[in-house]
Amino acid sequence: MLTDHLWYPTEKIFVNGHWKEPDSGNHVELVNPSNGETIANIAQGNSRDIESSVSAALNALKGPWGKSTAVQRGRLLLRLSDLVKKRLNNLAYIESVDVGKPLTQSKNDAIALARYFEFYGGASDKITGETIPYLNGYTVYTLREPHGVTGHIVPWNYPMQIIGRTLGAALAMGNACILKPSEEACLTALAIGELAREAGFPDGAINIVPGLGTEAGRNLSQHPEVRHLSFTGSVEVGQAIQTEAAKNLVPVTLELGGKSPQIVFEDADLDKAMPFLVNAGIQNAGQTCSASSRILVSKKIYPELAARMAEIYKNLRVSQALDDLELGPVISQRQKDVIEKYIKNARDLEELSIGNAMDGLPEKGNYVLPRLFGNVPNSHKLAQEEIFGPVQVIIPFDDEEEAINIANDTKYGLVASVWTKDGARQMRVAKAIKSGQVFINNYGAGGGVELPFGGTGHSGHGREKGFEALYGFSTLKTVAAFHG
Repeated sequence: MLTDHLWYPTEKIFVNGHWKEPDSGNHVELVNPSNGETIANIAQGNSRDIESSVSAALNALKGPWGKSTAVQRGRLLLRLSDLVKKRLNNLAYIESVDVGKPLTQSKNDAIALARYFEFYGGASDKITGETIPYLNGYTVYTLREPHGVTGHIVPWNYPMQIIGRTLGAALAMGNACILKPSEEACLTALAIGELAREAGFPDGAINIVPGLGTEAGRNLSQHPEVRHLSFTGSVEVGQAIQTEAAKNLVPVTLELGGKSPQIVFEDADLDKAMPFLVNAGIQNAGQTCSASSRILVSKKIYPELAARMAEIYKNLRVSQALDDLELGPVISQRQKDVIEKYIKNARDLEELSIGNAMDGLPEKGNYVLPRLFGNVPNSHKLAQEEIFGPVQVIIPFDDEEEAINIANDTKYGLVASVWTKDGARQMRVAKAIKSGQVFINNYGAGGGVELPFGGTGHSGHGREKGFEALYGFSTLKTVAAFHG
């Protein structure tokens, strides 16, 4: 499938270091969202494929992988990072065709993937325990140990980034991993299997089983030998996975939806804020859990901000992913229908601006024009529900207290930002917002591989990225030695 001297069979699963036919012999058609054409037919993994991958992972933990040192694991991850760097352009091309995101955005994702493996490769031997002062005659210390077999269910919108942050941390801690990529976009996930083999990972340390979420994903969530699960996706599926995992008393890291606000006060530097306000809402055609879909703005500057954002929206261009313009298609016809239903039901709102479709777009492409709505009450569906598309709303507020109340008036709490030059206000508002991340006079901090990421409420629980992810992918053991 891939060029640039990297080849792998897209129609197979990757188990125990080898490519194998799926047990069922069935496959799922993978469609290019830019033109509706078939890209590949991927394996439809089932319960027996999950069983074989769990067996491979358990054997890896008993063998060379389980006996490897933190330094050895780190070196393997660094080698994998280097291989990703060598294939950046190739991986970016595949991701754009598969997901529909503009080429520049896919290349940034490939760079982030390499950085995650680099970060966790360097961090693997930096996780230590501690000694605890206790009774006379005792020495007490703690150890960080892997869970064992970990399951990783990743979505279609950011395959490379999410694989990097979840797989990298789990491997660094010595877990053996089973990756279930989305059936709608999994080509780069499979490519990572081939790169891992080239890097020298022991058989069974990394296993990749594509397939339907209702089949392979559910079987992975239910398996009693899987001792930790990581899931990124919708609230509904997250609830189902957590329910299944609870039957085996398995911890779950959930990164779910968001309705993330950017709060713009009257003293904000709009020249600096404007790119963040727009780009955080339209990146990957708005198909981002941390997308900034709500812009909260002081009534004192509402007219100026609304006019400036509307002007930017008017010049946004939608085209095929490889054209590398501002927006590509959304992932599927189903997702397009969902977004357009929200837009249709927003006829009562003030539509400030709409983007442009480039000439000659394929008829079967899943294209949605970006839209900006103004003076939106926070009670409206567009302000409360995750649309997962290129739709932003501007919500005016009177004062700081109202801004905070509006920001927190949602079931989500993933990311937020505060735009103001007032240092005291920055601290007050950041502390008052219910959110896993708050950025001041920026949004996203360039991706922030090192920055713990996760949400509150319906945005999920647990943390990915940074050292916090390493703690999540390990369990703490206390040893109390009596020596008199």
